[in-house]
Amino acid sequence: MTYSSSVAINRHRFGGRNQNTTTFQAQAKTLGPVSNTVILIIMTCLLGLLYLTQVTKTNSYSYQISELTSRQTQLKSEKAELEVNSARLQALDRVKESQVAKNLVSVAPSATIQN
Repeated sequence: MTYSSSVAINRHRFGGRNQNTTTFQAQAKTLGPVSNTVILIIMTCLLGLLYLTQVTKTNSYSYQISELTSRQTQLKSEKAELEVNSARLQALDRVKESQVAKNLVSVAPSATIQN
């Protein structure tokens, strides 16, 4: 290789006359501030939607729970009334069959009072 050919190769590598010698290198692509803001708004909307669906589910379960609680209260009061009636009816049977009741003398009307 001669001196002139090596100089010519070096000139082609660096560019010639009236040519732009600036080179651009590819950089990693990043999101700009507008894109970041849009993404944050979209994510906030999605989280809000998720929250609303959960609250709606909770409210529907709340209605079912309140209905079941009122039904439970009603059944408890009915049970208490039945226990009182049962105790009253059992007490009458016990009194009739007790030893004291058997020793009582039955009273029959002997006469009527007239004016």
